[in-house]
Amino acid sequence: MATSPSSSPAGPPPPADGLLSAARRNLRELAHGLSHASHPSTPLLADAPKQWQRLLPYVVVLALAATFIPVTITVLTSQYGVPGAVAGALGVAQAAPLLMLAHRPLQAWWIIFPADIVGALVLLTRDPGRLDVWPWPPPTLIAYLFLLLALGLRETRRTVVAVWAATAAAGAVLHLIAPSDRATGSALLLPILGAVVLVIGAAVRERGEATRRLAEQETISEAERAQRTLLEERTRIARELHDVVAHHMSVITVQADSAPYRISGLSEPAREEFASIAAAARESLGEMRRLLSVLRSDGTEGDRAPQPGLDRLQQLVEATVRAGLPVTLSRAADLGEVPSAVDLSAYRIVQEALANVVRHAPGARTQVSVRAAAGHLNVLVVNGPAPKPASPLESAGTGHGLVGMRERVRLTGGTLDTGPLPDGGFRVAARMPLPPADAPAAGSPSDSRSVQPSSEDL
Repeated sequence: MATSPSSSPAGPPPPADGLLSAARRNLRELAHGLSHASHPSTPLLADAPKQWQRLLPYVVVLALAATFIPVTITVLTSQYGVPGAVAGALGVAQAAPLLMLAHRPLQAWWIIFPADIVGALVLLTRDPGRLDVWPWPPPTLIAYLFLLLALGLRETRRTVVAVWAATAAAGAVLHLIAPSDRATGSALLLPILGAVVLVIGAAVRERGEATRRLAEQETISEAERAQRTLLEERTRIARELHDVVAHHMSVITVQADSAPYRISGLSEPAREEFASIAAAARESLGEMRRLLSVLRSDGTEGDRAPQPGLDRLQQLVEATVRAGLPVTLSRAADLGEVPSAVDLSAYRIVQEALANVVRHAPGARTQVSVRAAAGHLNVLVVNGPAPKPASPLESAGTGHGLVGMRERVRLTGGTLDTGPLPDGGFRVAARMPLPPADAPAAGSPSDSRSVQPSSEDL
C-alpha cells in the first residue's frame, strides 16, 4: 500500500521563537549584570603591599569629588543659567557619588546615570547659549568617563557592555527628543569616548587578573614541585633500604631452613615451627620483590652493587679530594653497633653534603666528622667559604640536597641541623640514635656487608 506524501516522516520544525528566546536571555543577563556587582565591596588595590598604594584610590576619588562638584555647579549656573539651588542639587547628585568609585562603582553608576539624565532634561528647558553643549555638559561628560574607567577596572565584560549600551541608548533617546536648535554632539561623543575608556579599563583589569592567576599557578606549581621532589626522594630511599631489609629476611630464611640440621634433637613441633618461619620469610621476600617493581621507575635498572656505609667514607673523601676539594675526615675508631639504616643514611648525608660543597663553594676547605656519643651517631660536615668565585666543579647531585638529608634523618628517628656560618661557610649536623650497647643491632655492618644482596638478585 502506497503512502501519501502527507504521511511521510519529517523532522520537528525549528522553533519560531528561537531568536526571541536568545534575545530575552541576553537581556536578562545584561539586567543581572547591571543590578549585581561582580566583586565584593573591597577597595581597589586593597591587596597592594604598600600602604600608600592602598590609600591611593581614596585620594583619587576625594580629588575627583572635590573638583567636579564645584565645577559642575559653576558651569550649570554661569553657562546654562540654571538656578543656584537646582544647580547645587544636580552638581552634588552627579559628582558626589564619585566618592564610591574606590569600592562600589556600579552603585555609583546607579546614582550618577539617572542624575545625568535629569540634568539633561533640566537643561532642555533652558535657552541654548553660545557655548551650549547638550545633553552632557563638559564636567558631566568628563566625570562620567572617570566612572566608566572605574567600572572597566572592577566589573565583568557583561556589566560594562550593559553600562555602555544603557549610556548609548539614553543619548540616542535624548537626541531624538531634542529640538532642532540644540547641538547634540555630546550624545554621540560620550558613547565613543566611553567605549575607548571601557576597553582600556577592561584590558587593565584582565591583565591584572591574568597576572594574579599566573602568580597563584606558580605558587601551586612550586608547592607541587616541592611535594614531587619529596616523594621522589622518599622513593629513592625506600629502594635503597629494600636491600637492607631483604638481607635480613634472607638471613632469617637461611637460619630457619638450616636449624634442623644444625641443632640436634629438635622435636617435630620445633621443626614445623622453623619450617613455618622459613616459609613466611620467603613469602615476605616475594612481596618485597613486587614492592621494588612498583618503586622502581619505568626504564630504570636496579643497583647491582651493595649499598654503601660508613666503611666507605674514606673512599668517598679521597674521590672528592681528587676532584679538587680539600676535605679532611675524622672518624672514631670504634663506633659500636650501627644499624644498617643509620649506616646507609650517614654515608648518604656525607655524600650529599660534599656534593653541595662542590656545587656551591668549589675549593672550600671542608671537615667531615663522624662520632658516637650518648647513644647517638653524630655526623658533622662543615665547609668554609669558597676561596674565589669559580664555576661549579660538578653540576649533577646525588639526590635532592637538604630534602634528602632531612628525610633520611627522619627515617632513623634523628635530628638534622643545617645553616650558614658567619664566615660564609655552611654546616650540616645530623644526629641519629644507636641501639644500646647491651643490645646489638640486627644486621649491623659487621654481619651484613659481605653477604648483602642487591635488588637485582632478589
